[in-house]
Amino acid sequence: MTLKPWSECAARLVDVATGRSPADMVVRGARWVNVHSGEILGRRDAAIAAGRFAAIAEDLSYAIGPDTVVVEADGRYMVPGLCDAHMHVESGMVTVTEFARAVIPHGTTSMFIDPHEIANVLGLPGVRLMHDEALTLPVNIFVQMPSCVPSAPGLENAGAAIGPAEVAEAMTWPGIVGLGEMMNFPGVAAADARMLGEIASTMQAGKTVGGHYASPDLGRNFLGYVAGGPADDHEGTRLVDAVTRVRLGMRAMLRLGSAWYDVASQIKAVTELGLDARNFILCTDDSHSGTLVHEGHMNRVVRHAIQQGCKPVTAIQMATLNTAAHFGLERELGSIAPGRRADLILTSDLVTLPVETVIARGTVVAEHGRLVVDVPPYAYPAAARGTVKLGRPLTAADFEVAAPAGAGEEVEARVIGVVENQAPTRALTRRLPVRDGKVETDPKEDVCRIALVERHRGLGTLTNGFVHGFGYDRPCAIASTVAHDSHHMIVVGTDRDDMARAANRLGEVGGGVVCISGGEELALVELPIAGLMSDERAEIVAEKAAKLVAAMQLCGCRLNNAYMQHSLLALVVIPELRISDIGLVDVTKFEKVELFV
Repeated sequence: MTLKPWSECAARLVDVATGRSPADMVVRGARWVNVHSGEILGRRDAAIAAGRFAAIAEDLSYAIGPDTVVVEADGRYMVPGLCDAHMHVESGMVTVTEFARAVIPHGTTSMFIDPHEIANVLGLPGVRLMHDEALTLPVNIFVQMPSCVPSAPGLENAGAAIGPAEVAEAMTWPGIVGLGEMMNFPGVAAADARMLGEIASTMQAGKTVGGHYASPDLGRNFLGYVAGGPADDHEGTRLVDAVTRVRLGMRAMLRLGSAWYDVASQIKAVTELGLDARNFILCTDDSHSGTLVHEGHMNRVVRHAIQQGCKPVTAIQMATLNTAAHFGLERELGSIAPGRRADLILTSDLVTLPVETVIARGTVVAEHGRLVVDVPPYAYPAAARGTVKLGRPLTAADFEVAAPAGAGEEVEARVIGVVENQAPTRALTRRLPVRDGKVETDPKEDVCRIALVERHRGLGTLTNGFVHGFGYDRPCAIASTVAHDSHHMIVVGTDRDDMARAANRLGEVGGGVVCISGGEELALVELPIAGLMSDERAEIVAEKAAKLVAAMQLCGCRLNNAYMQHSLLALVVIPELRISDIGLVDVTKFEKVELFV
């Protein structure tokens, strides 16, 4: 339903609470998970009117009229609808609408999305597309204006650029809740005028500044970063990261995505050190479509936090009230309390958290894992398609690496090292063989090829390098136009012919992910919207994504969610070594480095 501001329905809420008017819905006989007091209160009713909670009390039978919908809780727990504090819809390979369809049955009723993927391809118009789509949906989807496009100026070239003027404009849009993750942490620490200008525009609008400090160095640069204004950070991986952020007044966002497992190490700040749990927030950051359809969303993160020793009510607070308070929306959502949006879950167990009924804005939207409301597809315009421009057909020769002059039978090369279940990579060096003046891979040491193909302007240029950790042991190539954050094309493979075929195939279909082995296409996920998102249903995309995972495994890969690892190899704001359209980038020093040592 379309939700009216509180001011327009306050009188109705008062009338329902006092018995002068019947409620639209009454949830009867639930155990009330009260995230304000940290209690579980037995046998309560919740009266809902105009999409908001009007009253919660032991007996609200007086609010039941002839047209009131009564939902029998039968002693189940009544939990606030879950909130994802930081995430990227595009990582699910689907549109905002399809993402919502996938996560609503898992109990997610509020999302704070940062569409910086589409911003890197289409700029401000792309952000507006996703913003406007979000406003059409039956759940709460707020948008954080992307801050770093490109994420690291001078180290990569994106398809568009965003600066303080664009940020200031976006702050006037109705669905914008703040500034997206400020990834250019060296820029903030150096008092870069552009970065501080974006932060100032956000603060002047009274909105929240998202953080992203992806360095283990918690010294002067970190102090400078915090002084620059970011209010939260999701890039912590260690206990000390969470503790330090909270002590300096930030909110520590602990993420469990498809490939990022950062909750267990950091939640000890609450479970063992006893820090104030109000300053810790759970989020997903990046969730693959397969994870959404088969494993869950924020319910999965809450379960995981509980498994790490967090009290159930505390874990729920971290995924509801804490999130709402952080974005200045505590009076709107995040709890079951009068005046708030009527978003709730009914569950029979707080530890395993089966999501049995989902109510959003006073409407039952899902039952037992199934959507029960119609959420029609959203049509993206032609301007959002046809964004993959290779400039020319690529050949195997494009993926050759010439040995440096005077090289013997071996050369020492810099190699990107994949770290399973974490976003950072390692900066490795390996001795690689040279044949006929060309540098070859080393399958025994799990070193294969990586190339970044420029795809925004059709320049026909590539950057070649080497990567360790995927385990590919047969001729193959995996190409993707999802390549955080500038979203060129990443091709990883052991065979140059397959790499050329894979790149050209994505040019044909307008973007996506493809796995080719021995000239045969094993799997393809088409992503025609900005080369990032499918226009198909989430279930179909998840099925194609599962075939992709199986194809990568057939080629020898054993990493958990290897595709997510693949898609981040160009993310030049997370240490240690990355690849971009200008070359290899040392992200500990933020400078371009040569392939050969």
